[in-house]
Amino acid sequence: MELESSLLILLIPLLGTTLGAACVFFLRKSLNPSVERGLSGFAAGVMVAASVWSLLIPAMEMPSRGTFFSIATVVAGFWAGILFLLLLDHIIPHLHNHGQEDEGPKSGLKRTTKLVLAVTLHNIPEGMAIGVTYAGWISGNEVMTFSGALALAIGIAVQNFPEGAIISMPLLAEGVSKPRSFLYGFLSGVVEPAGALLTALLVGFITPFMPFLLSLAAGAMMYVVVEELIPEMASGHHSNVGTIMFAFGFTLMMFLDVLLG
Repeated sequence: MELESSLLILLIPLLGTTLGAACVFFLRKSLNPSVERGLSGFAAGVMVAASVWSLLIPAMEMPSRGTFFSIATVVAGFWAGILFLLLLDHIIPHLHNHGQEDEGPKSGLKRTTKLVLAVTLHNIPEGMAIGVTYAGWISGNEVMTFSGALALAIGIAVQNFPEGAIISMPLLAEGVSKPRSFLYGFLSGVVEPAGALLTALLVGFITPFMPFLLSLAAGAMMYVVVEELIPEMASGHHSNVGTIMFAFGFTLMMFLDVLLG
């Protein structure tokens, strides 16, 4: 039963990405700009709520050597997550959807490869978040529960659905075939269960550092929200759709975490 539960938590987020990437078989070659802004806003809302309820609050509730030390550990972990993603942003060549200039070091990679790397970079903190909460559960931490880890996995899977579409549909517009567009979208999400599994294998080592690692994952996710998702949801013609969908994603993730956690 524990093995089945573990596979459920690790693979649910990948299912969301896979279903989103499969949109290339049913939709036309490009998404409506308003739809893209709405999907980006929704993903941002889910990630912000997950960072707070699934990661930061549990990190501060874990036993420590005192209130000041507990808060200081969370603050340090949050900043570590921000700086870690900032580092990856500078050393991994990538290109965001609708972006005109490459980010990271110059490379001879194809445009489609750099688009996939951008989403893969985005998925790294989500894999970290799932891995740490999963490791907390299997280690018997009293704050981290199966239902809490499941709530996070479901929330990330829900926001992975639009992300899968956002990466696969532009590739289709770039002239990539439908099967390859789907494959690239699928592969961009593989980093999440892979990262989560790697974290779980290190559970014996990371358990003493659980509050720091939870807040590190939260910082990494917040970096993605502020650096990528918020600019995307506010790009182009002025519209409130991104803001409305942000609120919807935020409240949905908050509801899932409180209900299941």
